[in-house]
Amino acid sequence: MIIYKSEREIAKLAEAGGIAAQILDAVCARVAPGVTTAALEREARRLMDEHGVVSAFKGYRGYPGFICVSVNEEIVHGIPGPRQLVEGDVVSVDVGIRHEGFIGDTARTVPVGEVDELKRRLLDVGRRCLEAAIVQVVPGHRLHDVSHAVQATAEAAGFSVVRDFVGHGVGRDLHEEPKVPNYGRPGTGPLLGRGMVIAIEPMVNAGTHETRVLEDNWTAVTADGRPSVHFEHTVAVTRDGREVLTECPKTT
Repeated sequence: MIIYKSEREIAKLAEAGGIAAQILDAVCARVAPGVTTAALEREARRLMDEHGVVSAFKGYRGYPGFICVSVNEEIVHGIPGPRQLVEGDVVSVDVGIRHEGFIGDTARTVPVGEVDELKRRLLDVGRRCLEAAIVQVVPGHRLHDVSHAVQATAEAAGFSVVRDFVGHGVGRDLHEEPKVPNYGRPGTGPLLGRGMVIAIEPMVNAGTHETRVLEDNWTAVTADGRPSVHFEHTVAVTRDGREVLTECPKTT
């Protein structure tokens, strides 16, 4: 069942989303050759403590990390550890926090130094997939209008979208209804109505859309070993359009 949020609840989700966005920005700014994925997690933990929030991921269904850090062929759910980043990698950082009972959930893929042309294109297309999807968040549209925008943008560039993992509703729980796939037929799926809040998260692969999960039972990788990118914003459907809830608060 889809849980529609009140204006007050959306405001609280925006507070949580703003904090998550600030943490994501700071962690991504630390990405550099020689940095370990565990060091990125330590920075995230420090900032969570500074903001007085807790990780929404730690302990969720047994997940051991405070954030997810996925490198190159790793799509999502990479567990931070001793792996050192290398020039030419791409790194996906996924931050989920709980603030006063509400979830903030956002992700981004960034390059480590200079990357090759394929990875540059993949990063650009991943960003454009998210932008195209957000444009479709309008009252009266259907959920799969959002999904189709991701698929069409990725496939037009010669890439594929992951089908085994999807976006989701967000509220007091990390994963709520509806599921938000990155593929679909426009004009189908639940009606987008005022108060619906969804995490849109394109996962775009350079090669096949097929995936597998490593022996840690968490890290999802591309079946062909080619790179993947992941971008995510949490978006609310409003009376007249949309509000992106996971942007850094504007300063004056």
